[in-house]
Amino acid sequence: MPDIQVRTAVATDLSPLMAIDHSCQTDYVWQLETQNDENQIGAIFREIRLPRSVTVTYPRPVSSLAENWSRRSGVLVAVLGGKAVGYVRANDGIFPRTAWILDLVVAPQFRRQGIARTLVMAVQSWAVERENQRALLEMSSKNNPAIRFAKNLGYDFCGYNDQYYLTQDIALFFARFIR
Repeated sequence: MPDIQVRTAVATDLSPLMAIDHSCQTDYVWQLETQNDENQIGAIFREIRLPRSVTVTYPRPVSSLAENWSRRSGVLVAVLGGKAVGYVRANDGIFPRTAWILDLVVAPQFRRQGIARTLVMAVQSWAVERENQRALLEMSSKNNPAIRFAKNLGYDFCGYNDQYYLTQDIALFFARFIR
């Protein structure tokens, strides 16, 4: 595993972080099936294999990093060899004692090297220092790599919103206790 440093982001990080390719490749998506009867409401998500790989665009504008810079409680940057290679944005105070991980981005050439895991562990530590007890990850239902990543870290599915992102992608939420 490479020697990854994680630090609090500074204003000069914005441009390099926004330049990172935020998209991902996948062969699977999670498809929503709802049931709405008189006495029952249900939702099921199924992992569906696509006929070919697709590029999934990021569900919010990358420019929102700069626009929301001062509104987030925490932005941490992963640095490898002096270069910013990823970041995580989190907020707390939305739900009681819960840190909400809004964005988790790693440059494509550095993915699958433990950088995202390191960022999540760092933001969980940050959250515990701020007296949070849970962490919540959000992601698009099209981002199967992120869904599998969340599950591998012990996060459990806890909800969805089908009108959350401007792109009309369904947001999935996974949470876990961190202390």
